[in-house]
Amino acid sequence: MPIKLIAIDIDGTLLTPERVISKRVKETLLKAKEAGIKIVLSTGRPLPGVTDYLTELDLRNNGDYAITYNGALVQDTHTGEVISHHTLDIDDFYRVEEMSRKAGVHYHTTTQDAMYTSNKDISAYTVREAMLVQMPLKYRAVEEMDKQISISKMMMIDEPAVLDEGIKQLSEDFVDRYTVLRSEPFYLEILHPSASKGQALKSLIDILGFTQDEVMAIGDNENDLDMIEFAGLGVAMGNAVPKVKENATYVTDTNANDGVATVIEKFALMP
Repeated sequence: MPIKLIAIDIDGTLLTPERVISKRVKETLLKAKEAGIKIVLSTGRPLPGVTDYLTELDLRNNGDYAITYNGALVQDTHTGEVISHHTLDIDDFYRVEEMSRKAGVHYHTTTQDAMYTSNKDISAYTVREAMLVQMPLKYRAVEEMDKQISISKMMMIDEPAVLDEGIKQLSEDFVDRYTVLRSEPFYLEILHPSASKGQALKSLIDILGFTQDEVMAIGDNENDLDMIEFAGLGVAMGNAVPKVKENATYVTDTNANDGVATVIEKFALMP
C-alpha cells in the first residue's frame, strides 16, 4: 500500500547533529510533498520552535499539519486551527511542582505562549530548552502562577544521573495519572494522559481518512515510540535508542548520514 503520510520527529531525526536539515533530506521531503505525500513534523517542541523548519520545507500551506508538545497539540500550520489540544491545569501544576521538589529535580511548565519555572536556581537545561524552542522564559513563584493557566506540558529536567534518581522517587499514582516519557537523558516530560505522538497521529489520520498502513513514522527516542508502533511502517533512526530500534519495523541510517532521506527514497518514492 502506498505511503500517504510521513510523520517525522525533529531533534535527532530530521536534523543533523549540527541541528540543520541536510540538502539531501530537504530535497527528498520536497519531492515527497510534490508526489502528494503529507509531511507532518511531530515533535516535543512547541510550534514557535518548529516554524522555521515548516517554512524551510514549505509546510505552511493549505492542508499542512504539525504535531507539537509531544502530541498534546495538533494544528493546521496554514490557518493555525487547533485540531486537538490536551491540556493540564493549575492542579496538575501544583502536583508536578510538589513531586519535582520531593524528587530533588528541576522542572518547568510550558504553555502556548511561554515557559515558566518556580526554581530560583534555574536549570541550565531549562535555559537551553527556551532558546532551542524560541519561547520566553519566566520565573514565577508557586503562589504567583495564574490559576486559569492552560498547560501543554511540564518537564522535569536535570543532569541525567540526578534525573535517574529523581524518577525512582515518582509514585505509581503519579506515573499512572499522566503520559510520562523520557525524551532526552536530561528531560522527563509530563503530559495529559491522552497526549502522545501516537495518539495525535491517530487523531490526524482519522480526520484525513488515511489508514495505519498508509503511514510512515520516523524517530529516534522514547517519546517517538508509540508513534512508531502505531504507523504501518515504523522507522528507527540508526542513532535511535535501543528500545526504539527493537520496536521499529525498519532501521534506517543515522541523522548524520541522511537516514530520513534514505528510508523515504526506499519505501515512499520507489520508481
